[in-house]
Amino acid sequence: MKISKTLQAGILVAVLAAMVSCDDKEEKKKKLQIGVKKRVDPDKCTIKSRKGDVLKMHYTGKLEDGTKFDSSLDRSEPFKFTLGSGQVIKGWDQGLLGMCEGEKRKLVIPSDMGYGDRGAPPKIPPKAVLIFEVELLGIERNDEL
Repeated sequence: MKISKTLQAGILVAVLAAMVSCDDKEEKKKKLQIGVKKRVDPDKCTIKSRKGDVLKMHYTGKLEDGTKFDSSLDRSEPFKFTLGSGQVIKGWDQGLLGMCEGEKRKLVIPSDMGYGDRGAPPKIPPKAVLIFEVELLGIERNDEL
């Protein structure tokens, strides 16, 4: 069967477009996505989180299929850590910058900014994209870092 050059060119364009579309989807999965779910009135936001601050957070972490793997709400105790010091995954250290007390965010964290190729067995599989709903309850300013 003989295919015209015009048809061949059309097929080639369609295949390339499909490849670019797949690459775009893969690229989006590799980038940290930050969504603000609850904003704080700018007049009431007197301080924003920055590297070195001790943050007090509530969070719920899920996998892409919706499976919950952890939540501070289940323990009724907020999680405290120092932002930017490597105490948490990279997606948190970057995704929680510039938050106001009372703000809520949704973070979609690619595996390379989470637990990577190894995962965190048994709950987090290798190469898992993580989805966190976070609420900043308090900021303790720490100028040491």
